[in-house]
Amino acid sequence: MTSASSNLHSDLLVPPGSSIRATTLTRKEVARCSIEMYASFMCRFSVLCVLAAGGMLARAESPRYLVFVSHERSGDITVIDGTTDDVVTTFHVGKRPRGIHAASDGKRLFVTLSGSPRMAPGVDGNRAPADKTADGLGVIDAATRKLIDRWHVGSDPEQFAISKDGKFGFVANEDDSSASIVDLTSGQSRGKIKVSEEPEGMGVNPESGELYVTCEEKGEVFAIDVDAQRVIAKIETGGRPRSVAFLPDGLRAYVACENGGYIAVIDAQSHQLLSKIQLPTGSLPMGTAVSKDGKELYVSTGRGNAVAIIDSQKHAAQRSPLL
Repeated sequence: MTSASSNLHSDLLVPPGSSIRATTLTRKEVARCSIEMYASFMCRFSVLCVLAAGGMLARAESPRYLVFVSHERSGDITVIDGTTDDVVTTFHVGKRPRGIHAASDGKRLFVTLSGSPRMAPGVDGNRAPADKTADGLGVIDAATRKLIDRWHVGSDPEQFAISKDGKFGFVANEDDSSASIVDLTSGQSRGKIKVSEEPEGMGVNPESGELYVTCEEKGEVFAIDVDAQRVIAKIETGGRPRSVAFLPDGLRAYVACENGGYIAVIDAQSHQLLSKIQLPTGSLPMGTAVSKDGKELYVSTGRGNAVAIIDSQKHAAQRSPLL
């Protein structure tokens, strides 16, 4: 992992007049934008920002918050004080911690854990058998910063999302092509929906509550009615889709397509592909997040070593054509 104080350096080429810009952000700036990205630099990690106990300060100061960073290689989570950049602690949680989210009350954190070995796509799994006993959704006490439980939620869990009402988790099971539903109070399974190969990114529409699942192998995004537990649309994006983010009004979804170097823009009401935003040369888009006001989309570019920022309003006016 890069050091806590390092910047995300950018030397990407951005065309003049574009609605895209590449920028250098400190980790603290990334956290304050409430970005939760699945990044790929020297290792893979996920970042989560949580308000610390005590909430907002009485004085006119920024609220204290903690940043939880999961480290897939070392199997632990680092806690950083977001106001001082100081590392508070690092604690072990299990094998290959990936996606990480907080419960709606901030008292518990959830992190996906996987016993599958780290291998490139297509490599024979018999070369390094998976430890399925290590798979699960880890439950963390945010106050004590300790793993207090691990729930079996499927095979090789990758990323996950939390339902609009905060009651359920939707987990991508990478090696059995499905999305699991888990009750976040009891840890009990509430269903499983079949998708296609290598599901990874998960996103919940903030308005409709519908779930989007990105599937890398065939370049597809599945729209799911979670109440009925059925697929309602399949959108072909190509380019190995890795993650998805919605505008606050739920009208648009943005999907990072790593191999294509572009962002697929989807009408989240009709579930139709509208356009593709080509990112600067060298981009391998992976993580996505939308600003609270919906005006900007943030995209991590993997080995491009930068965060690309897209002006969503300017892009909507341009209506970029399909590539």
